[in-house]
Amino acid sequence: MSNRLAQESSPYLLQHAENPVNWYPWGEEALNRAREEHKLIIVSIGYAACHWCHVMEQESFEDHEVAALMNEHFICIKVDREERPDVDKVYMDAIQLMTGRGGWPLNAVALPDGKPVYGGTYFRKEQWLNALQQVVDLWANEPEKATEYAEHLIDAMKKLAVEISQDQSAFTPEDLYQIRSVWMEQVDFKWGGRAGGENKFPLPQNLIMLSRAGFFLKDETMLAAADIALEKIAYGGIYDHVGGGFARYSVDSFWKVPHFEKMLYDNSQLVSAYAEAYQRTGRHRYRRVVEETLAFISRELTSDEGGCYSSLDADSEGVEGKFYTWTYDEINRILGADARLFCDYYNVHPFGNWEESNVLFVLEEEEEFAERWNLDVDIFRSKLAAGRAELLNARAQRERPGLDQKMICAWNAMMVQGYLDAWRAIGRASYLQSAVRIAEFLIDNMMVDGRLFRNANAGEVTIPAFLDDHAMLMKACLSLYQATFDSRWIQEARKLCRTIDQYFFDEDTSLYFYTSSEGEQLIHRKMETQDDVMPSSNAVMSENLFVLGLIQGDSELLKKSQKMLLVLKEDILTHPAWHAMWGQRMLKELFPVFEVVFTGPDAVEMLQDLGRRYYPGLITAGGTDESIPLVAGRVGANNAIYVCENQSCKFPVSSVSKAWEMIID
Repeated sequence: MSNRLAQESSPYLLQHAENPVNWYPWGEEALNRAREEHKLIIVSIGYAACHWCHVMEQESFEDHEVAALMNEHFICIKVDREERPDVDKVYMDAIQLMTGRGGWPLNAVALPDGKPVYGGTYFRKEQWLNALQQVVDLWANEPEKATEYAEHLIDAMKKLAVEISQDQSAFTPEDLYQIRSVWMEQVDFKWGGRAGGENKFPLPQNLIMLSRAGFFLKDETMLAAADIALEKIAYGGIYDHVGGGFARYSVDSFWKVPHFEKMLYDNSQLVSAYAEAYQRTGRHRYRRVVEETLAFISRELTSDEGGCYSSLDADSEGVEGKFYTWTYDEINRILGADARLFCDYYNVHPFGNWEESNVLFVLEEEEEFAERWNLDVDIFRSKLAAGRAELLNARAQRERPGLDQKMICAWNAMMVQGYLDAWRAIGRASYLQSAVRIAEFLIDNMMVDGRLFRNANAGEVTIPAFLDDHAMLMKACLSLYQATFDSRWIQEARKLCRTIDQYFFDEDTSLYFYTSSEGEQLIHRKMETQDDVMPSSNAVMSENLFVLGLIQGDSELLKKSQKMLLVLKEDILTHPAWHAMWGQRMLKELFPVFEVVFTGPDAVEMLQDLGRRYYPGLITAGGTDESIPLVAGRVGANNAIYVCENQSCKFPVSSVSKAWEMIID
């Protein structure tokens, strides 16, 4: 028989709808029943593409012995962390305080009032049974101890709240050199990314920050920290060499073997990182990564309506990575005479390079490999491309991984940014069209009566949006205006800004809460200031206020943006790798930012010409809407480019090359 999850729309919750556990979705029904019956709560959190979530389900939640214990003594609640990041963030803080680590599945036991008292991540069946029985015994025999511990834990969670920096003086070049010193000690200069530990996450905002800081400082070490990571990630098995796109993380320090799920939020940000890297270096491989990843997004994660789906599962046919890995014999059968060349380049072995199968990865530059094989590099590349295409066709016949079809506002907004960054770097008109289409989907489907929602699934929206949804959509709208000069996107950005200020702003810290003042009040109201796999939503808002302030000519927005940055100054200096989005905003305080206004019949074409050049400090405006202060008084019949700094403009020029000389002079 189905449990209450059968009525939900989340693919993750529906995966558990046939469990013998009497699962509830998060909501008042479950929470009220726990209070009324004075029962402990199990809060089990995961997401549809999570491999270890599937393993724990099979071992424990589908087991009738485990279900009997859970149903008798607990109110059991399943949470999709992607739909309810507010709930996830609260219980993740608790688990990290209790155990020193976190991850998914996340399993917490809470008192009837929702305050956590025990938890962890993945448990084997016997571990889970033993842990639950111990908590049951504690609650039956010494409930005061459980209550006391929960109160202490809540106090500790509140201490994790933002600490306002004592030093709120303006950033200086010396501060950036301090950040450089701290950060460079943490870099793996052989394989890229963070040194130490087995798992590696791509962390795109780190790559962008290192690239920009290295560019401005002309610092080869910082540029190397970015480029080594960009190269090794693009070469590694974490990148899907056959179909494009990136897996969530690598389970080794070499980027070789991925944790195979593919998430929209990773791929959107990595498109931006590689598009910028291509602008800066002109490197062929970076461009190909962008093009192949966007082809994957279009082919496998885009709905007919224009929005983008959340993720693809790590598993297919019950086996992790089966969809993406290959045997030596398979490749020989598919590629025939070219198989030996292909297998040599992608390190495919008869005995396998991972669990008797093969993950495709690269250890050698194409030019070096072609020379070793006495092949012209262009002929070699064409053979590789043909082989990848044949494998992609063969893979299409396999049973596909599960697709999580819910659409998340924040992630889709980041995909808008990814398409726009690719459009600037490469110039393909379809990328701009895709960006506009996604943004229109979000406005048309996730904005209902002026209220933004986080999720859309099968035409339904059910969860009010959080700060990241609002902030990322505002950023996308500002970027769309800068790419199209269509003033409707500025209007949307202004409306979002007013909503964010009304429902999320905290006067005491000058920052924004993650949850709305009108939303559900949880046991702790979080403020998101650090990056993880997603950029800090507060850092995104500081950037948004800065950009809108320059376009609007609004000094109050600029001051507010700077205040947000400075209240976190000490954290940014001490832990720069966890504040990379803030670091990007900081660079705009230390190095020139140019507002570039394009007018005349060729305004968008001139913008695109300039946009292919790398300077990470441009704010662009144009068109004919003189209600936008940066454009007002500059509209004319002839082509003109105004290069401005701090809202003071030089004489207009008529060519992109002359404008570029003003910027790099």
